[in-house]
Amino acid sequence: MRILYVGDCSPLSTSGFRAAALRRLGHEVETLDISTSRVVGSGRIWNKVHFLSGYKLLQSSVQRMLRDFSTLVRKFDVAWVDSGELLGLDAVLQLKQISSKVVLYNHDDPTGPRDWQRFASLRTALPAYDLCCVVRHENVDEFRNLGAPHVLRVWRSYDETGHSPFLSLDDIPSQFRSEVSFVGAMIPGEGRDEFMVGLIRRGVPVSIWGSNWRRSRFWSELEHCYRGSKMLGREYVAAIQGAKISIGLLSKGNRDLHTTRSLEIPYIGSTFCAERTREHIELFKDGVEATFWSSVDECADVCLELLGDENRRRKIANAGAVAVRQLGVGNEDICRNVLQAG
Repeated sequence: MRILYVGDCSPLSTSGFRAAALRRLGHEVETLDISTSRVVGSGRIWNKVHFLSGYKLLQSSVQRMLRDFSTLVRKFDVAWVDSGELLGLDAVLQLKQISSKVVLYNHDDPTGPRDWQRFASLRTALPAYDLCCVVRHENVDEFRNLGAPHVLRVWRSYDETGHSPFLSLDDIPSQFRSEVSFVGAMIPGEGRDEFMVGLIRRGVPVSIWGSNWRRSRFWSELEHCYRGSKMLGREYVAAIQGAKISIGLLSKGNRDLHTTRSLEIPYIGSTFCAERTREHIELFKDGVEATFWSSVDECADVCLELLGDENRRRKIANAGAVAVRQLGVGNEDICRNVLQAG
């Protein structure tokens, strides 16, 4: 199949991983990097302006990029739009002129309350897509109510190659090894910093990697646990696999009941320790393939218990690694299902 992949095509991004997965499935994939860094640039003020205006001011630039590109190519079987926040209705209609089918894959929450303005252009384009793929049950009806003709709910995914674990723990550099890790950003208003402080005060040896943590009002208590900023590629895998336990936090503003970490962590090989939700329970057996909690105190109890019982911790990590491979939630699995659903 001849596929045009439209989105962030940087090789270490989750979007780039999906493009690579389509190639591994044997498809001919051509990429068109329409991403915020490519179209908006790096200016902080303009980034914020475009984000809050739903990228409406960029539509002429996006359409010009598509018009210039379309003169150079022959027709595609599928145009796969990853995220899609930069493409309004006219841009998607342009894609339909060079592709037999246009698919949207979005694992954010375009119809949720947190980033409503960000996805203003995307929502206008939903009726033009032949298939829209979402990761929340709520999004299915919300997309349909906005005119999307065909909506498919999928799980998030790990990448079979990009997240492949190191063959031996000895291969992981010492700076990426820890007892309990959290790899992720500090999101204002989400309480992640307060949660981590709660673990620290209970004596949990936490290591934190990610952006924005210095902005926390608890920075004086978090600073000694902070190990570095945003992680990509093999460093990201090392920070997770190098931890005996990996904490999984959700975005409440984004209506998350599972995240990409929910699948990446067990696949990479750490013990997954996350909030107890119906989707996490659907994915993994609690206490057998992963460990779940409903409060910071329960999370601390689970972490301290598992750190004191290495045999049980390893059994859970190994069982989680087996379970996630049997779920069919690798990028290749998800990409195959999306193409078949169209």
